[in-house]
Amino acid sequence: MSEDSTLITGPLYAARKKVYPQATHGTFRNIKWGLLIFCLGVYYLLPFVRWDRGPGLPNQAVLVDLPHRRFYFFFIQLWPQEVYFFTGLLVLAALTLFLMNALAGRIWCGYLCWQTVWTDLFYAVERWVEGDRRDRIMKDKKGWTFQHIREVGLKHFLWLMIAWWTGGAWVLYFDDAPTLVRNLATFQAPFSAYLWIGILTATTYIFAGHMREQVCLYMCPWPRIQAALTDEWALNVTYKVDRGEPRMSVKKAEAAHLKGLAAGDCIDCNQCVAVCPTGTDIRKGLQLGCVQCGLCIDACDNVMKEIGRPTRLIGYDTDINMERRKEGKPPVYRPIRPRTVLYAAVMAIVGSVMLYALLNRTTALIAAQHNRNPLFVALSDGHVRNDMTVHLSNKGGAPRTFALTVQGLDQAKLSAVGVAPAADGRLLLEVEPDRVRDLRVSITAPAGAAKTDNTPITLVATDVANGEVLKVGEHFFAPK
Repeated sequence: MSEDSTLITGPLYAARKKVYPQATHGTFRNIKWGLLIFCLGVYYLLPFVRWDRGPGLPNQAVLVDLPHRRFYFFFIQLWPQEVYFFTGLLVLAALTLFLMNALAGRIWCGYLCWQTVWTDLFYAVERWVEGDRRDRIMKDKKGWTFQHIREVGLKHFLWLMIAWWTGGAWVLYFDDAPTLVRNLATFQAPFSAYLWIGILTATTYIFAGHMREQVCLYMCPWPRIQAALTDEWALNVTYKVDRGEPRMSVKKAEAAHLKGLAAGDCIDCNQCVAVCPTGTDIRKGLQLGCVQCGLCIDACDNVMKEIGRPTRLIGYDTDINMERRKEGKPPVYRPIRPRTVLYAAVMAIVGSVMLYALLNRTTALIAAQHNRNPLFVALSDGHVRNDMTVHLSNKGGAPRTFALTVQGLDQAKLSAVGVAPAADGRLLLEVEPDRVRDLRVSITAPAGAAKTDNTPITLVATDVANGEVLKVGEHFFAPK
């Protein structure tokens, strides 16, 4: 070991200290309550909302129908071939996060993240059962009394009930909700439903009830990513050092003023730390543990009102404005700047493309797969036959009849098992609503009709009722 080296004898990491967040009230707490009620209300109740799509189709407004490979969202119905819509939604979600970060830092973490929402709910239950911060600290110090055991047991029971219903609500998005609830209650539901309810119950109970701020500090990658995306103009929950320092009590501040000495507005009451769900001291500056929830703003404002000083000693602000105040300049805010304009513009482009594709998409699809073994059959009369499987998809809510023809090959005839050709040679194929019809089709042409051994052709399906035309390209193989 070199002389310059230092021997580390202490632990390599700090042991976790239990956080006891205190209840507070104010503007940002009310916003969080409103968003919590809205988000959980949507999550728990949406599976029971009905939407009439016609006979033979599910009437659940939002449904992931895995057996039939469909996704239903009110009037929108997506098939596996339309996975690009989900890709577009993921892109929009990422851009929304970037834009929110550029405007107000980790505002997603503080108000809308599912870890924040469920942890907030679990904290509310804990306060309701065991009392506020001081009560919980005192009960933990006293140890396991009968009352404490009873309260802790009730708290964990309620946590498990919330976690259980969270897992139960999740599986309701994958089957008809009322039917699945009845089957779950009578133990007739499939094993996979119970399995996923158990998994999500356990994860919700562990993450929201026990790990809490540890998920934000150590498991979530977003705090690390957003730190690289933010800039000096983004609003963040900020302790205004220029106004708050030096800290001292109200009496000491009055005495300092009488002597002509400087005294900050911060009275070092630690209320901002007491209400923080991660135990962060915002007065030390922007930190990884701060989720930008604004509860410290409410707590500090309440204290400032009590002592008759201006509010917003802690507030959403920028480092630039802190420097400007030191220089006696007014604050400047720039929500509209190249970064935010770029994010908004890309979101508008992606959203417009998705909307255009959604409004102009066809309600039917055609696909064809050529049989490879053999590629062609030479018949005894000199004709050549190619066999292929044609897939006709009807995404609508009513049956449709398509007339199948072939282009690019003179004198070609179509035939299929169980389907008699019409007088003009077309194959009339009926497809049930929300179904895919697979049909083995044979294309037969006289010798010499194919100019090459690999002639491009087009299969055309025309809706008999409305004239909608579907096309798919293929090849007709023949002897050289």
